[in-house]
Amino acid sequence: MSVTLRKKPNSDGSISLYLDVYHNKKRHKEYLNDCKLYKPANAVDRKHNKETLELAENIAIKRAQELVSQGYDVLASFKSNVDFIEYFEHYISKYTKRDKRNMEGACNKFKDYMKKEGIRSLTMKQLTENIIHGYAEYLSEISAGEGASSYFKRFKKMIKQAVREKVILSNPAADVSIKREDSIVKDVLTIDEIKILAKTPITNPEIKNAFLFCCFTGLSWIDVKELKWKHINLRNQILTKVRAKTDTETVVSLNPTALSMLPEAGKPQDPVFTLPTNAGALKSLKFWVGKAKLQKHITWHCARHSFATNLIYYKTDVTIVAKLLGHSTLKYTQRYAHIAEELKRNAVNNLPGIDL
Repeated sequence: MSVTLRKKPNSDGSISLYLDVYHNKKRHKEYLNDCKLYKPANAVDRKHNKETLELAENIAIKRAQELVSQGYDVLASFKSNVDFIEYFEHYISKYTKRDKRNMEGACNKFKDYMKKEGIRSLTMKQLTENIIHGYAEYLSEISAGEGASSYFKRFKKMIKQAVREKVILSNPAADVSIKREDSIVKDVLTIDEIKILAKTPITNPEIKNAFLFCCFTGLSWIDVKELKWKHINLRNQILTKVRAKTDTETVVSLNPTALSMLPEAGKPQDPVFTLPTNAGALKSLKFWVGKAKLQKHITWHCARHSFATNLIYYKTDVTIVAKLLGHSTLKYTQRYAHIAEELKRNAVNNLPGIDL
């Protein structure tokens, strides 16, 4: 096993630095993209080259330590002492899968948990099962429905990668879990409740129109936030957009109610709705729902749940609902059928009785 620092001249006169790594009878190059030497024109340039070369030499030494530690199943100290949040954020920066936004959410929730617990700093080797248990409980307290299990699933995915990279030897999250709810516990709005909400005044009409538009199209917050006029064909009354969360295209017919929520059409790249931050929109939504005297915990995502539930309630085939929501299988869509059935039972149970 060997790690040798080497130089490669470039056509522009600069010199790229790379590691010539020989390990397990195989050789490969690892380029140090941030380490380049330039033809010095003054003392500042010479100092830069000296510091860059020293940095590259240190990287080579640590890379060799890493390879040795892998062979003996021990940790290199420079890895185990890495700041946990820095590692998490670095992991996310290289993450390319569709659920990257959820992965970022898991990291932000852990930062909030650290702040709540008064944990100012945390290295990888300080991450214990007790801390992870606390994080899991914190997620369960603040996240309704599947949110907690979704964030924790991403968190555990990152921990497994840390074990693979031998940043930590064992997985402290292996025996910690959050039970995933099979049903959606978020409240949904019936058509009658949506009508009440529509008649209730709100200080920001953009939020009102955007939320009601989601109730009749199934768009999520991020999708309506990113919605542009190029996504809407007014002549054919069709909305076509790739969902930010799943990267799948959804096509929704715009009924008269949805069309009535749209402002005057703009240029193709113009946003359809001018909306504040997610936090600002939720604050306004909460106040609006309270003013309408609806005794439900309504978040922006409830508009999407309401859209699906009301479609099934009014006898739309579940396979069509799945396509409108952009679901790849019926597994998740089927849960809305259960909610719709529950709404029907409640409607029957609310019928006034008679004296016999």
